Amino acid sequence: MAHVEKHGSGYRVRFIDHLANRQTIPAKGLNKTQCQKMARHIDELVIAKTSGITLDPQTAAWLSKISQPLHDRLSKLGLVEPRHSSTLAEFLDSYVKRRTDVKAGTHLNYDRVVKNMTDFFGANKPLRAITVSDALAFREWLKNKEELSENTLRRRCGRARQFMTAARKARLILDNPFDGMTVTVGGNKEKERFITTEEAQKILIACPDPEWRLIFSLCRYGGLRCPSEVLLLRWQDVLFDDKRMVVTSPKTAHHKGHESRVIPLFPELALALNDVRSGTTKGETFLVNRYRCPNQNLRTQLGRIIQKAGLIPWPKPFQNLRSTRETELMEHYPAHVVCAWIGNSEAVARKHYLQVTDPHFERATLKPPDATQ
Repeated sequence: MAHVEKHGSGYRVRFIDHLANRQTIPAKGLNKTQCQKMARHIDELVIAKTSGITLDPQTAAWLSKISQPLHDRLSKLGLVEPRHSSTLAEFLDSYVKRRTDVKAGTHLNYDRVVKNMTDFFGANKPLRAITVSDALAFREWLKNKEELSENTLRRRCGRARQFMTAARKARLILDNPFDGMTVTVGGNKEKERFITTEEAQKILIACPDPEWRLIFSLCRYGGLRCPSEVLLLRWQDVLFDDKRMVVTSPKTAHHKGHESRVIPLFPELALALNDVRSGTTKGETFLVNRYRCPNQNLRTQLGRIIQKAGLIPWPKPFQNLRSTRETELMEHYPAHVVCAWIGNSEAVARKHYLQVTDPHFERATLKPPDATQ
């Protein structure tokens, strides 16, 4: 009969197998109660193997849930049939296919990291054969092969960790080799760029038509995400009488209560909206129609417009327009109000959006008012 005994800082199960051999199985990470449960099921496995009877339902259910390493140990002893060992490609393919709950953009990110992992580890690599050293080597390979920025590198390793966490929860592996790896994305100050009102005016003049002026104004003065929020705007979302606009936000839609937000019709936005509205054909639904086709690359087009305006294109063009607007608004309104308008949290705003500008330094060096007056 199987029994549990103390072993170092943990426990182990000792028993006589179906061939009358003494066996010991370490019970890594299990407490005494869990080990006793394991011992009872091992007894059932030995009885079933010795007598040829059908395994009882409770033990069969337990067997389906145990970790791959424990199953391998029992299989090696001849107590159970070998479990199919998932390869990396098999698991990743099944995981991505069942994630029907994520957006198309997320699936594109999944596909990119799946390709990276299968290129490096090999499609037929057994999941449980991937070690911590392999995971570190994968990170280094990504860094050298694709010359990724630190944040992009962290995002991709974060996806890899997400995949392997799912494999661990499915008990296909015992430990996640990516655990402990830094995957949190930080702000990149080197890519920050504040777009002044003077520069914005030059860009507006360089825009080819009213729709492009609206796109730029929505990002620079409304703080909208582009293209996801800009292209979803409908004329029914613009409440001219209330001087407000309802912005649908796909990025935050999975958070309850954050499917959309309401922003003011800032004067700069009202000007661009009226310009487009005057030329809109009756019955049109969306604010932007000419540039909404999937083959339109708005980022590339914006770069050309910026150059036409006599300026040098900056990194992350649309995010820096949002960042500029949020920094501006913080000068005049409470943080919680600005974050509600921009559609992010104060923590995210401070980490990724708010900038220190030259005017901040200029104001700080002005002579303070005479306190005696």
